[in-house]
Parts: sequence; C-alpha cells; structure tokens
Amino acid sequence: MHSASDNVGVQLQQIFSPSVQHALDVIGIFVFAISGALLAVRKNFDVFGIAVLAEVTALGGGLFRDLIIGAVPPAAFTDLGYFLTPLLAALVVFFLHPHVERIQSAVLVFDAAGLGLFCVSGTTKAYSYGLNLTASATLGLATAVGGGVLRDVLANEVPSLLRWDRDLYAVPAIVGATMVVLCLRYDVLTPFTSGLAAVTAFVLRLLAMRFHWRAPRAWNRRSTVTEE
Repeated sequence: MHSASDNVGVQLQQIFSPSVQHALDVIGIFVFAISGALLAVRKNFDVFGIAVLAEVTALGGGLFRDLIIGAVPPAAFTDLGYFLTPLLAALVVFFLHPHVERIQSAVLVFDAAGLGLFCVSGTTKAYSYGLNLTASATLGLATAVGGGVLRDVLANEVPSLLRWDRDLYAVPAIVGATMVVLCLRYDVLTPFTSGLAAVTAFVLRLLAMRFHWRAPRAWNRRSTVTEE
C-alpha cells in the first residue's frame, strides 16, 4: 500500500517533468542570486563577497529546508548546476551591474515568480518527507524567503522580511503555502491546484510591489523612538 507521502511524490512528478522542474529551479536560483549579488555591489563587497551573497541568497532557503527534513546531502551539494548557477549570476553582476540595475524591475518580476514556485515546491517536498501540514507550510515559507533573510543578515541589514517599510514579501509566500496544504488536507492537490497556488503567490507579490501593500504595525502605536 502506498503512503500519502508516496502519493504526493507521484503528484509532484506529474506537475512538471524532472527536466522542466530542474530548469525552473535553476531559473529561480539564478534570479535570487542576482538580487544577492546586487546587494553585495551596493555594499561595496569584493568579488568573494559578491559570490558568497549570491550563493546564500539562492540556496539558503532550500538548504535549510533539506537539513530540517533530512534530505541529505542537500540538493545544493549534489547538483553541480545548483551550485554553479549563483556563481554565474555573481559573475554577470560583477561585470555588468550597472546594466542589471537598469532592469531591476524585470529582476523583481522574476524574483516574484521564484517566490511562488519555491513556496509551493518547498511545501510539497516537506510534506512528502512526512511532516504535518503546518510544518510543511512553514518550511515552504522558509524555502521561499530564507535565502533573502540570510543575505540581509550577512550584509548587516535588518532583513527586509521584518521591515514595515517594505512591500509584502512573506505574506504572498504564506498564502501560496497555505493553499498547498489545504489542497493536501482535502486531497485535491493536482498540477492545476499547485500551479494556481504558485500563480496566486506570484500575483500577490506583484500587486504588493505595484500598490506598495505593507503589513500593519502594532495597533495604536505611540513610539517616541526615531524610525530608521
């Protein structure tokens, strides 16, 4: 008899063929790495610092997820393409960062797409390794945003995830991961519903950037501390 985890694994393979899924992962990794490398340039890091921030941003969330669920060695260390792609992004930014900065809006769109894909793939992978629905959604969120948090910490900045003056980033990922676990709960996880969850997270992130949606701060906040 097949377990629920086995069924999820089969459903994952039905969403995309392994080659297509791998290609989507690499594209997401590349775009996340670009954002890390650009921050390193703004911080005046050297070439090693640019490469480190690119690697951490691109692979940090998935690495954290794989270590938690016991998928070892993590994919970041077993697939050479996953490891080399951020280095390629770092190289591009190192030589062409003025041009990359000019297409920042396009980079953000691809980043939003990566957010949607990774929150869905992270959630389903965690569930396929036997985690419950809540833990799976949490790791889906971590997969999508974990690299960005590590990037900001290494760059000595308050993570964008925690700043009230940044457009919503975690919330779209939470919505996407929640949609996935609801589909799992009611046994309606299909290629269509998985894609719908990813697209929903993607569109919410685009809308947040377009209309500058932000999470509310503490109710009736009356702080005398100067805001940074």
